[in-house]
Amino acid sequence: MKDVKYIRNIAIIAHVDHGKTTMVDGLLKQSNTFRDNQVEMSQELIMDSGDQEHERGITITAKQTSVYYGEYKINIIDTPGHADFSGEVERTLNMADGVLLVVDAQEGPMPQTKFVLSKALELGLKPVVIINKIDKPSRRIDEVIDEVSNLFLELAVEDSQLHYPVYYAIGREGKAWKVLPDNPAEHTDLTPIFEAIIDDIPAPTVDADGSFQLLVTSLQYDNFLGKYAIGRINRGSITKNQQIVLIDRGGTQTSAKIDKIFGYRGLNREEIDVAGAGDIVAVTGITNAHIGETLADKDNPEALPVIDIEAPTISMYLGPNTSPMKGKEGEFNTSRQIGDRLKRELETNVSLQVVEDGIGFIVSGRGELHLSVLIEALRREGFEFEVGRPQVVTIEEDGIVKEPVEELYIEVGTEFIGAVSQELGTRRAEMRGQEQTSSGAARMDYLIPTRALIGLRNTLLTATKGTVIMNSLPHGYQPLGAKLDQSRNGVLIAFEAGTTTPYALQAAEARGELFIGPAVDVYAGMIIGLNRRGDDLEVNVCKSKHLTNMRSSSSDGVVQLTPYTDLSLEQCIDFIEDDELLEVTPKNLRLRKRHLDANQRKRAKK
Repeated sequence: MKDVKYIRNIAIIAHVDHGKTTMVDGLLKQSNTFRDNQVEMSQELIMDSGDQEHERGITITAKQTSVYYGEYKINIIDTPGHADFSGEVERTLNMADGVLLVVDAQEGPMPQTKFVLSKALELGLKPVVIINKIDKPSRRIDEVIDEVSNLFLELAVEDSQLHYPVYYAIGREGKAWKVLPDNPAEHTDLTPIFEAIIDDIPAPTVDADGSFQLLVTSLQYDNFLGKYAIGRINRGSITKNQQIVLIDRGGTQTSAKIDKIFGYRGLNREEIDVAGAGDIVAVTGITNAHIGETLADKDNPEALPVIDIEAPTISMYLGPNTSPMKGKEGEFNTSRQIGDRLKRELETNVSLQVVEDGIGFIVSGRGELHLSVLIEALRREGFEFEVGRPQVVTIEEDGIVKEPVEELYIEVGTEFIGAVSQELGTRRAEMRGQEQTSSGAARMDYLIPTRALIGLRNTLLTATKGTVIMNSLPHGYQPLGAKLDQSRNGVLIAFEAGTTTPYALQAAEARGELFIGPAVDVYAGMIIGLNRRGDDLEVNVCKSKHLTNMRSSSSDGVVQLTPYTDLSLEQCIDFIEDDELLEVTPKNLRLRKRHLDANQRKRAKK
């Protein structure tokens, strides 16, 4: 059991892509945490263990690890940088005593930098600023330091938080300096960061001699040992097989027993017999523990303050598949199986809310990315289901219905300012400022209703030839405004069930943009493309050419089709309207009308 003064608990926070996880890689490698054969020195993003994290290149869930530097044990929490996963940041900062704030030397403080820093300063955590990527050709280090100072002036809760150390780093190369180097190519390592953690970040302020107390901050599962409850020991110590009390959010106490205790070292959990105050541990045996609940001594059961998480802003319907192809591609497709899986997700995904809605569920989260990551996870696990159009989550205050508003930051080339301004104008965005960056791009700051953000990213990517950089941040609520005019062209709908043929698709592509190719199974009511006009059009994409005795070089030529548009999951979610659904299976994404029968669609329109 470590003496409290030799423990440091830190969280690494930053905007997305500013180098948090890469910095953790360097700390893990340079602390000799791994055996020679355990991880290659060239391996990157060691902490991003999930498939989607590797594919998307982002951190989705906060993770704990620990390294040893001399006689000090440093517990490190790697946090996500996307605002959609900020619930992960809010719950895990409770375990830290200080934060490493990583800022890109070119981009400077970005929206998520502001959000995570405000949460850290509210909790009274000691900040250490690291200006990362100082080897970038377009770096602007002095300006970035000034911008960070302004950010601290805006967010600081007390005067002492305005005094913070600044370090300089190239995280990818595992280099850091206390003073800005003249030659970043010189050989060095991350020793200044290790020393900053020990010297600048305080040891945990805990009561080592009191009765045991731990706030459950994270949960994990194991097929052998079941549920792990993870958190920092706030008071006292804990031993194997100790009898404790679990106190839930309502104050109800339940007797429980600690089965095993695990500490962290690198990527592994190591079983230990005893753990003391200030350390971050995982315990098993508490099968009904939930995030935000307290594990306490049975003789002196005192609850810790519950973690408050900001409310979700976007919701969507998620229910069992009702298409004619139900059950052909997925392993789990019943309402009960989907409901059980969502209940398990609720235990670890603190920003999510699930409400039953008939045979399906209304799932609410922080944003489109938050919900699309959940949908993709279910899909990969063999679930088959359908989802509806995202809707904004409103609240009622003093009899007034209010909708969430977000700060929107857009960086784009000057030649695209007109296209961006026009699109945001139709979505009732309010411009608050515009400036030119050192690279010559325009950076614009808007206040925009959350519902206007749905589908905006794909529209702007098209309008700016894929060059737009876009970030948003929650900004509170305002009275619900008028309906937005976000009309889309009509769709091409399959007229009958069957398999698509090149001959039929050649005729259909003259009507609009196709989403499917030849030899694809379709059913009546399935959306197969976007019409050139404003109304929906039923087309037969399954008819084949009838053979006759007549032959000619023109009629028997090879059919040449325009390549079809293959929509991603996020693009499909943005595309659908209120009367449409997205069918999600492990193998396919299919857009469809809510009413598959043409006569039912006509009745529903009246």
